[in-house]
Amino acid sequence: MTGLGLFLAVTVAMDYGPPSVEKPLGALPVVRDYLARLDVAGTIDRLAPMRDKVNRATHGDVIAALVANRLTSPTPLLHVERWARDWAVEEMFGIAPDVLNDDRVGRALDALAPVCEAVVGSVGAAAIAAFDLDLSRVHWDMTSISLHGAYPEIDGDYATPKYGHPKDRRPDLKQVQTGLAVTGDGGIPLLHRAYDGGAGEVCQVTGAMRALAGLAGPRQFLLVGDSKLVSYANLTALTSTPGVTFLAPAPKTVVPGQVLAAQDWATATLVGYVAARDQDKPFHQRAAYRVREGVTTLRGPRKKDPPVTVRTVFVWSSANDQAAKAARALKLGRARTDLDTLTRAAGSHHLYRTEAAVQARLTLLATKHRVTRYLHATTSVDPDTGKPALAWNFDSAALDAETATDGWYALLTNLPDDVGPAEVLARYKGQEVVERRYGAFKGPLAVAPMFLHSNQRIHALIHVICLALLVFCLVERQARLGTGPDGKIPGIYAGRPARPTGALVLGALSRLRLVPARGDQPAYIPRPSALHQHLLDILGVDPTRPP
Repeated sequence: MTGLGLFLAVTVAMDYGPPSVEKPLGALPVVRDYLARLDVAGTIDRLAPMRDKVNRATHGDVIAALVANRLTSPTPLLHVERWARDWAVEEMFGIAPDVLNDDRVGRALDALAPVCEAVVGSVGAAAIAAFDLDLSRVHWDMTSISLHGAYPEIDGDYATPKYGHPKDRRPDLKQVQTGLAVTGDGGIPLLHRAYDGGAGEVCQVTGAMRALAGLAGPRQFLLVGDSKLVSYANLTALTSTPGVTFLAPAPKTVVPGQVLAAQDWATATLVGYVAARDQDKPFHQRAAYRVREGVTTLRGPRKKDPPVTVRTVFVWSSANDQAAKAARALKLGRARTDLDTLTRAAGSHHLYRTEAAVQARLTLLATKHRVTRYLHATTSVDPDTGKPALAWNFDSAALDAETATDGWYALLTNLPDDVGPAEVLARYKGQEVVERRYGAFKGPLAVAPMFLHSNQRIHALIHVICLALLVFCLVERQARLGTGPDGKIPGIYAGRPARPTGALVLGALSRLRLVPARGDQPAYIPRPSALHQHLLDILGVDPTRPP
């Protein structure tokens, strides 16, 4: 048994006299130790030093406590002080709860905001060194965060709430955006940025790439993104930067449908890639993939701009093919039902007494069901009765042309030819890791709702939550490195073995309690389970170490 395990086990049997009040401990020791390994508080204090030397906590101390709050019991900033009183924050971080009042927290966010990017760079470099992260593949994506409020007064130096194209489909709300660059090795978010709500995703790629190149130093890395990565300006920068390669799906404006339809399925090469969701399925139930090689040329907005020609891997997926056919059949079926209803109602229903009313409803249905490209419809008026009539049909040629593209998409890359198309496909499929990280960002870490009046503090809080996400992901990676041959930890999910995730690890640790020190009695953890001891051991955390 390790020294930590021995301490935890012995504290159960020791008699400390009358029982003391217990406090939730949860993952606080883990968060404290990981923040120390990343030197988060020290970095912030070097970049945003305190002017008033009599404060009982530095800006770095307060931000570290906010990160811990997000990872244990996310709460509005107004209630952080109450959380610190209820939890063993003072015992773990050495910060008195009254220090974390909302005014002090706000001033710490104000101090962090101007140095966010410098903090991110330093902490990212510390993570690479402390946890020996593989930076050879990095995935980039952006998302939006909707905000409630008008925000009439803003500071242009920070992410500005604006209307945009929100991912949660709330165009009535202003938003800010954030970008994450996560490693293929464990999905660790090494770089994060906050952007204006109306910022175009395609315009942020070059800045992120340069920041990543600064983090990587002499290391070469592959930048994987979605179709927003592809533009003439981005590909020009990506292909001319030493040590950087890229991989992204082509938007329809770059590789149009007719190019995809021209790909010959019969001559495409069947590759042995197996999707993660199909690993445990019988061979005949797995999705099949075929590939063809080609090239794509992008031309700049000016005639004098040199063309950029990049390698293209055309991919056909049986899963995508089936999904496209099923979605089209459902869409056409719903449109057909509504169009037939309108045909019968034209001239006989009080809502559709005129030809103009029928045309307005027809336009609405075509847009709603997204069938404008194949819908042929004509309206007319009976000269005898004056009643409008509707005749419609779907264009079979247009449907056939779209059907020919089913299952096909194009991946653009400047990876060398010795990286085969199957490997190109496998590396692109890793892009889902950044989507999962946004799931944690908006879920367990409670990025929304935000109730802050200052966009400067919104800017800083987004970076605080991204630092929390960094710790969350490092914990998950470390737990997975400590599993047995089956990749599972016994008892972590409802008492059963399971592959550890950040949420499962933090959830399991949430049951840890601490009895604070009293008189000559030291603080101790009562009734630790074998699972708790095992998790703390594989995470390399000693909760008995003083703050």
